[in-house]
Amino acid sequence: MSRNRLTTTAGAPVADNQNSQTAGPQGPVLLQDYQLLEKLAHQNRERIPERVVHANGWGARGTFTVTGDISRYTRADLFQGLGRQTEVIARFSNVAGEQGAADAERDVRGFAVKFYTDEGNWDLVGNNTPVFFVRDPYKFPDFIRSQKRHPRTNRRSNTAQWDFWSLSPESLHQVTILMSDRGLPQTPMNMNGYGSHTFSLWNDQGERFWVKFHFKTRQGHAFFTDEEAKAVIGEDRESYQKALFGAIDAGQFPKWTLYIQVMSQAEAERADFDPFDLTKVWPHGDYPLIEVGELELNRNVDNYFTEIEQLAFSPSNIVPGIGHSPDKMLQARVFAYADAHRYRLGTHYEALPVNAPKAPVAHYHKDGAMNFFGHKTGNPDAFYEPNSFGGPVEDPSVKEPPLPLAGDGDRHDHRLGNDDVSQPRALFELFDTAERERLCANIANAMDGVPDEIVARQLALFDRVHADYGDGVRQALAARGRSARKAAE
Repeated sequence: MSRNRLTTTAGAPVADNQNSQTAGPQGPVLLQDYQLLEKLAHQNRERIPERVVHANGWGARGTFTVTGDISRYTRADLFQGLGRQTEVIARFSNVAGEQGAADAERDVRGFAVKFYTDEGNWDLVGNNTPVFFVRDPYKFPDFIRSQKRHPRTNRRSNTAQWDFWSLSPESLHQVTILMSDRGLPQTPMNMNGYGSHTFSLWNDQGERFWVKFHFKTRQGHAFFTDEEAKAVIGEDRESYQKALFGAIDAGQFPKWTLYIQVMSQAEAERADFDPFDLTKVWPHGDYPLIEVGELELNRNVDNYFTEIEQLAFSPSNIVPGIGHSPDKMLQARVFAYADAHRYRLGTHYEALPVNAPKAPVAHYHKDGAMNFFGHKTGNPDAFYEPNSFGGPVEDPSVKEPPLPLAGDGDRHDHRLGNDDVSQPRALFELFDTAERERLCANIANAMDGVPDEIVARQLALFDRVHADYGDGVRQALAARGRSARKAAE
């Protein structure tokens, strides 16, 4: 079998890739050994900064196929026509753990899909839960710090975690989901995915509709108990990677059905909850699921680093027919995600092959680190806009209708007047007795080492949700040899 000739990065053939150049059999090594220097220098630079959150992840390529007609809601090209297929790449991840963290830890999971549409890339960047811990982006950095390592001990801190949650009643809904069975899925294939935020769709008539995106697993839900997860981690810290890669490699392609919930502006104005609040769900009875299509992952990547580690998602990547909403957390993520990639990967990170759109690209961004693609205007004289040299111009036909935003620009108390207990109560009441017992036991386990005053504050929040919720956690704490007082009436 003929094989390619090994070369340096500059294309020069390599005569010996086994031995350094030395002054004699015992050395010293010569500085002129440029091939050795190149190998060592590249090795020093093989790592890039890991993601601040969602660092530990698993992904694959696949297709999205339209199975439901939503053309009345959106002009987005990828949704036009039953059977229409779009190439995608997806990444699933832990939130808090660093690279190398055990896959089977109790944590929220990231669920992100990049759609390579004919009108550019659309990134749907969400989680495996429909809500989140905070509703105001001003608190997001504080929340993440509470989940990361303590600056003194350099260990994850149960105290910091519960301290933040017990002082943030808006976290009750997400905490309940996280500590329930669905907080520890067995594999990426056994969990749902959600856009989580409220997004919007708009059609050719300029009508805007508020939407929630739901990916429902076709593989069924399966979860680990905390004890089962410990046994899995003891055998294989990369169990999710093994399961996802192995399933696809064996031809058992995982699938999800994409649904949307739709709300009109009039419905949003009369809703008895804030439809743009990330800590809230939309009741399915009022806003039923509408089938859109099928997501299938059917191809493992050839190189994890270039296709998964360098893969960059951002809610700022939308296409004509899809838009944002007044959701404050979403508004912040539109900036923060793209900026994280500019820091982590470089100025022109979207020119990397895995991030580059399949659609034609024409823009005036120039120079800076990683500009390996030259001009994108078609004419070297067209390096600004407007110009007289045939450079790309705006297209008014894809103008998005304005968001119905108004306000006074003040800092408003995001907790004032908010109902943070009704939806967690409704969720708790859906659980059967065994599910409630596991939920309370998981919470008690996660409170190991947490000071009594923080536990008491959190129990008071559980009591507000449901009396059986607070009492159930107290009983689980007692079973672990720890007493917990009833909140003062």
